[in-house]
Amino acid sequence: MERRTIGAGALAMGAVGLGCMPMSWAYSGSRQRGDESLRTVHRALDLGSTLLDTADMYGPFTNELLLGRVLKDRRADAFVSTKVGLLVGEQHIVANGRPGYVRRACDASLRRLQTDVIDLYQLHRADPEVPVEETWGAMAELVRAGKVRALGLCAVGARGGRRSGSGLHDGTLRQLQRVQQVFPVAAVEAELSVWSPEALRALLPWCEARGVGFLAAMPLGNGFLTGTLTPGEGFEPDDVRARHPRFTAEMMAANQPIVAGLRRIARRHGEHVTPAQVALAWVLARGRHVIALPGTKQERWAVENAAATGLRLTEADLAEAAGLPAAQGSWD
Repeated sequence: MERRTIGAGALAMGAVGLGCMPMSWAYSGSRQRGDESLRTVHRALDLGSTLLDTADMYGPFTNELLLGRVLKDRRADAFVSTKVGLLVGEQHIVANGRPGYVRRACDASLRRLQTDVIDLYQLHRADPEVPVEETWGAMAELVRAGKVRALGLCAVGARGGRRSGSGLHDGTLRQLQRVQQVFPVAAVEAELSVWSPEALRALLPWCEARGVGFLAAMPLGNGFLTGTLTPGEGFEPDDVRARHPRFTAEMMAANQPIVAGLRRIARRHGEHVTPAQVALAWVLARGRHVIALPGTKQERWAVENAAATGLRLTEADLAEAAGLPAAQGSWD
């Protein structure tokens, strides 16, 4: 697989990583299988998808424990990214950015992941009760202590930004400007896909101008851009898409022209090329500092996603993708 480097430390990894959240959190709990997830992680590493993206809140904790079973034997093959800053309760999620908590959370993640060092430690969300500089300073101490190699920041959630219309990433950019004064940002993780291209306006250029890596979360639009979801099929109650306004039967039907356009482009590249691979190739074409992070718990999709690095879209392909209809349905 093509390898890319991000950040001033030239952190190297495969251009397509593996989002591990669906294995333990947020998607169809009844379909989560530990053994299948383990096979998926091993297969992804075999194919060069070395970036394994997780968080302590996924599960909570069980996703890191699962990855630890793989890393125990294959640590040298993986680039490990995990996150801190969110606590999961019975019916709520709260931010915690207190320095003491950050230090304890890092030690706990290291134990669960069965590793001595985390390659990329990301702030999941800033705590509104704690200056972000204090939280980031505690994370920087972990780098100096040798427990973490580099620091990253996750973009502020898009739900509030969509309600306000423009300036989706204004809050994230303000946070980045503040923490960059304390310790260098190696990577920013944010949603980017054909149907959610908002990061192209300001966030991606900010990263490119500063040599900061961009981890493209949800590059397959929560699965919609794969073309494998049927409008009206429904989702399990614990699946985040059951409450997502773009995944009502009406909006899924309305957005089918986007998938149809990806299929047209795929056909030009061969009968075995899929809409998902076109969607990932579109993300990778945004710049050499961009890593695609599709999430999956199934080995076959990890194989398909990894193969997208071999697909090179033409200027005509990119122009056609740019002309696809904007996605309907938002948080408004």
